[in-house]
Amino acid sequence: MVPAFVGLGANLGDRRRTIEDAIDALRTLARSRLVARSRLWSSPPQDATGPDYLNAAARVDTALEPFELLAALQALERRFGRTRPYRNAPRTLDLDLLLWGDRTIGAPGLVVPHPRLHERAFVLRPLAEIAPDQVIPGLGPIGDWLARVRSQRCIPWEPGP
Repeated sequence: MVPAFVGLGANLGDRRRTIEDAIDALRTLARSRLVARSRLWSSPPQDATGPDYLNAAARVDTALEPFELLAALQALERRFGRTRPYRNAPRTLDLDLLLWGDRTIGAPGLVVPHPRLHERAFVLRPLAEIAPDQVIPGLGPIGDWLARVRSQRCIPWEPGP
């Protein structure tokens, strides 16, 4: 089993319900086990338009190979109504394979560590919550990168009244 980290995000529809349901769906992945999940975080879209996102991170220990896990995540996105009309379009669900063990992968269709994960608070803060000592392959400790994104708005989400 390899520890893999998945980033979750949604900014359309019932964002909270979608993220919670997607985390439940991660529990059902073949040859995998959900080990940890972060709380929900709120952040504005980056390089995009639309409503604020809810984000989370999950650790899944898996026997799936990286492309198998990616295919399973993309199938879940489709199940939750994800479409890709254009780059960075608002979305009902976004599932990103952030890390797969300590591997660095650069292949058509899959780059791990996920590109720009070290530049985005909405990825780093939930990830650091469940894996504070995580080292990002090729980049270093997650804590070193958190300090660099402190000016980006990404706050723990609290449901409204």
